[in-house]
Amino acid sequence: MLSQLTNLFKSTKETPEQLFLKEHALSFDVEKGAILHGVVLNELGFRLEYFSNRKLDRFDDLEKLFRIAPQINEKIDLELHSQRFVERLGNTEENLKELKQIIKVLNDYYVKFKRAR
Repeated sequence: MLSQLTNLFKSTKETPEQLFLKEHALSFDVEKGAILHGVVLNELGFRLEYFSNRKLDRFDDLEKLFRIAPQINEKIDLELHSQRFVERLGNTEENLKELKQIIKVLNDYYVKFKRAR
């Protein structure tokens, strides 16, 4: 009886992973993929494909995203610095900064909770 009550109280406490997901409004859908603040990230796959030099077109592979994030961020930084935005992708300073933040949140999640140690 006591162990059942203990288990009940244990299950109501959120894990660090659950807290991270809630804090960043991050969720994962089987069909849609990662969703951050209500935005289905795979809908931004065209930008990811461009900045990853066609290595990624979806935000589903967190390990691969983590490995090539420095290259992606460098290419984003170059575009931000030059202020010459790729018009066909609809790039602006604001949405490129948002893309960098998306990548940072996904990488933080991967490092803290999914990467094999």
